[in-house]
Amino acid sequence: MPDINSYPTLPAALKANLRDDLSVTFIEGTNNESSITYRQLHERALELLGYFQSQGLRPGDELIFFLKNNAVFIEAFWACLLGGIVPVPVAVGISDEHRSKLMRIFRRLEKPHLLIDRKAAELLQNYASSQKQEAAYAEIAARMLLAEDMLSADLTGRRGDEHHPGPNDLAFIQFSSGSTRDPKGVRLTHANLITNVVDLGNRSGYTPDDISLSWMPLTHDLGLIGFHLNMVVFGMNQNIMATDVFSRRPLLWMQKVSEKRASILSTPNFGLKHYLKMYESRNDHQLDLSCVRIILTGAEPISVGLCHQFLETMARHGLNRSAIFTAYGLAEASLAASVPIPGKEFEHVIVDRNSLGPGETVRYMREDEPGAVKFAVEGPPVDHCGVRIGDADGNEYGADTVGEIQLKGPNVTAGYYNDPESNRELFTPDGWLRTGDLGLMHKGQLVITGRLKDIIFVNGQNYYPHDLEAIALAPGKLELGKVVALGVRNNDSDHDDILVCVLFRGDLKDFLPIAREVKLVLNEQAGLDVTHVLPVQRIPKTTSGKIQRRFFAQGYLQGDYDGVITELAKLQQSTEGKQVVNVDGLSEAAHKIKFICDNILPDKRIGVQDNFFEIGLSSLDLAQIHERIDEFYPGILDITDMFDHPTIEALAVFIESKQVA
Repeated sequence: MPDINSYPTLPAALKANLRDDLSVTFIEGTNNESSITYRQLHERALELLGYFQSQGLRPGDELIFFLKNNAVFIEAFWACLLGGIVPVPVAVGISDEHRSKLMRIFRRLEKPHLLIDRKAAELLQNYASSQKQEAAYAEIAARMLLAEDMLSADLTGRRGDEHHPGPNDLAFIQFSSGSTRDPKGVRLTHANLITNVVDLGNRSGYTPDDISLSWMPLTHDLGLIGFHLNMVVFGMNQNIMATDVFSRRPLLWMQKVSEKRASILSTPNFGLKHYLKMYESRNDHQLDLSCVRIILTGAEPISVGLCHQFLETMARHGLNRSAIFTAYGLAEASLAASVPIPGKEFEHVIVDRNSLGPGETVRYMREDEPGAVKFAVEGPPVDHCGVRIGDADGNEYGADTVGEIQLKGPNVTAGYYNDPESNRELFTPDGWLRTGDLGLMHKGQLVITGRLKDIIFVNGQNYYPHDLEAIALAPGKLELGKVVALGVRNNDSDHDDILVCVLFRGDLKDFLPIAREVKLVLNEQAGLDVTHVLPVQRIPKTTSGKIQRRFFAQGYLQGDYDGVITELAKLQQSTEGKQVVNVDGLSEAAHKIKFICDNILPDKRIGVQDNFFEIGLSSLDLAQIHERIDEFYPGILDITDMFDHPTIEALAVFIESKQVA
């Protein structure tokens, strides 16, 4: 078992495990896989390093990764580490917000380059032109490396010159999510990362006999650090499933776990929910999950009820009750801050929701008492990470008292990259990192209770309220300071209800178009299904001008808005209503698409002219619909086409035009 002194850097860990019986397997489908041994990975990375150096990259330069292909990502990532080039992973998405974020990150870096595929580069250029940012794109294009050019280059015998970093040298930069705000780049050194992956692996009892399988994106810290780097350091075989494959075919996840005899898995809430939804639609599952030791569950607030449901459902396939492994972490801690003791069933506490204010000592209660809410227990702190509960001034609270979770240790970042303003707010006066999360210590274990900064959690992603407010304002029909976005979690729900409160005094009939516009723009721009858009009479603020979102959350949970929600629903039905469609006059393609939609989403009656984004389809819904359409019309429809043709009727016309062509 390695300790934090076993390897000074990540390249040293890889070189210690250059064996042909250790490999990374990339899963792209049922019968679509590729593997590379650790020895081959090292050789391939040195060849790619030679290519990068031939393109002018030097130690200390930053290379943004805007890639979907996991194999290319991993090989290029290690090429950077071996050459002292700083990787900067950025999530590839289908919306303009992802391209906007990429351009803002490029501006934040000192000596940036960009690794991207040709199609994504074309979309980036089109976006820049539409935003009149041609000059900014030209600067990026001058430092752009196309993945296709890299893959087609003859790299035989062109090994690059290795750079030998020190433990405190920057390994890579993990940027936060963010749409309209400037994202923050977490600086992670080799020492930060080695410390944390060793702590996580040792706490979890990893051995070389363990096999991992993850579908988390490599641009996410859990995917890259927790389920790639961790396995390299511990000399484990690993499997990486493409995230979009899981989105489209969630049942393949456990099929591959059973086939590969994987013992270490990961998922946030929405992965459990997405899998169970598809699992319950079939009855032909042939699985043996007795191999599974750990399902690392985190990345968003954990639903106790959903965890129990998953364990109970999968028990028929041999899944152990102790498999769910609820943990807490964040990129600023190099991933893990608290992790449970393996072999125990996961624990939860039940407290009075009215005792969760900062500085309050919680009241524990029975599940059947009014106001009871459940929170998962997420284990004791890992060995080299100090965790305390306190306030912004550095005052520490005692056990069972709610406060901000604060961290200190060799796994904790020294700060954000080129962001002095954010760094000034990041640490307490006595040097503890402020996470912005609320929690308490219960019997030596961490319990997460909320978000100090009101971050909204949906489908494993973090959304900042002011980001969503800015998107809602974008059409220009609402005023700054008169829109409030927030997430509210009901008791044991597995997701946040998303509310947008709009200052409005007038007839509710006049509010309907506003609500429709807000839902539409947030679905199109952020991929979110807003639960309710509510008219409010006032927006309370603190003396310093900060919106008091908790005021609206409390009112929602207490039922203060039930009347207006009911009235708006009645008005919606009477004025707009659902389109009733006579499908007899539809084309063959439209018939098939409607059949697919009705089967995948039986609770939504989708008319042929209903806009997918107006009725609140999620990205996972769209992915499943796209997969089924592709079965009928293989290779014709790209999922991005669904954004250009967002109705059944429009999709049918598009598909038929492609068939004629």
